[in-house]
Amino acid sequence: MPLSNTANTRTGWRADLELGFHSDGSRTRLRHYRHQGPLLVQKPFYPEIDGTCHIYLLHPPGGVVGGDELRVHIELDTGAQALVTTPAAGKFYRSLGATARQTQHLQVAEGACLEWLPQETIVFENAQVDTRTYVELHGDARFIGWEVVCLGRPAADERFLQGQFRQRLEIRRAGLPLYWEKGLYAGELLRASWGLGGRPVFANLYCTPPAPGGLEAARAALPTAQGEELFGLTQVDDVLIGRYAGDSTERAKRIMSRVWQVLRAAVLGKDAIPPRVWSA
Repeated sequence: MPLSNTANTRTGWRADLELGFHSDGSRTRLRHYRHQGPLLVQKPFYPEIDGTCHIYLLHPPGGVVGGDELRVHIELDTGAQALVTTPAAGKFYRSLGATARQTQHLQVAEGACLEWLPQETIVFENAQVDTRTYVELHGDARFIGWEVVCLGRPAADERFLQGQFRQRLEIRRAGLPLYWEKGLYAGELLRASWGLGGRPVFANLYCTPPAPGGLEAARAALPTAQGEELFGLTQVDDVLIGRYAGDSTERAKRIMSRVWQVLRAAVLGKDAIPPRVWSA
């Protein structure tokens, strides 16, 4: 995907990041790295003996405002293994009307595995946000990903009473749809019992292909629910899906991390090695 010009215009900043991973047989290397605007990565880390590459995505401004657009394109060659995360929460600030946009294109070749595990996204009151994630898998490519979202800032007694958060996910294998999802978080959905029921935090986890017995093992690892929180796991065809709705991003991340650890062992056949930045 070619990069386009980045400019500071009246409608906001444009930032693009391209990453390409290649396996040399012993390690997964970052063979291609291009960026324009405020999207960067730290140097690759190799905490695992199999050479899985851990990469941290950086957004130096620390937040996104209305009119900004962030685009990330990640491509894994055959046999590559990469875990991509962020060192801190992402933030979408309040807007006077313009929409902030974030798009991720994730392409995984046959025999490769991508773990897409960013830290939480905080959506401020009155933000206007459109996020889209496209996952393209080939052959027996494996993917585990999550998203954790906090609407408003409960710790500051700020609720998400005005604004919109749009979310779209598409997972395809060999060009055919595996799973599509669209969400619009605004208005009655935030308060109604058929929606979030007033819970400001939600999280989704996706894993494909699910290993035999993976769903049962992940369910057995789930903790007892606390307070008004809700969470569970299900499988739709070839995609295992986890959901959380509650009051705490830390609680959501702990639950999703526990599920990830179980699925990593079942799907990838190796122990979970959490990125060091998660405990920083």
